[in-house]
Amino acid sequence: MRIYIATTALLLGLLGTNASASQLSPTPGQDSAETRMSEYAASRPPIGYVQFCNDNPRECRSGSPMPQRLVLTPARLKQLNEVNDLVNEAIAPITDEDLYGVAEKWTYPLDRGDCEDYVLLKRRLLAERGWPLSSLLITVVRDTKGDGHAVLTVTTSAGDLVLDNQVPEIHFWRDTPYDFLKRQSKTDPNAWVSLRYDDSQSQYSVGGTPNR
Repeated sequence: MRIYIATTALLLGLLGTNASASQLSPTPGQDSAETRMSEYAASRPPIGYVQFCNDNPRECRSGSPMPQRLVLTPARLKQLNEVNDLVNEAIAPITDEDLYGVAEKWTYPLDRGDCEDYVLLKRRLLAERGWPLSSLLITVVRDTKGDGHAVLTVTTSAGDLVLDNQVPEIHFWRDTPYDFLKRQSKTDPNAWVSLRYDDSQSQYSVGGTPNR
């Protein structure tokens, strides 16, 4: 498996220098634009997510009311990269329209899928490896083409990391080219929060042109 490091700071902090994970993260209880996304008002969940939960109610149960921001150890970073690589390499990108004949359908993929299908599978595999669902947040963005796109945000002590199917590397959210729109709440997977101060209640389709 390829092991990608999001930034030089992460490499120095986790793989052998005097910097600690706590030195890479802001003061506990405070969000920082440098490492953590700011959350605003409640937002509507994507319609595809609502339909997914209707079909898979056990997959959308509320988890722990206490969000967990795990310390990003080398072992956990390796695990993130392994799952990210595994799913990106196993699933071929295809739009929901081409695969199912509908504009948007969220589901676990077999060998093909749209961006949200990659996210759902990565989320499930990481949860099976012990990651709390409160740290695995489905996130809606606009990509560089202006299309709606879904990524998985993993909240850690070092900051918010983004697992994506359009690029192989894992990056801190601030190091991606995306416009972040909304994501799941850390306290309730069925509640969504806006990542934009002035755009909390907009609906977004997350299907776009498939690519890696």
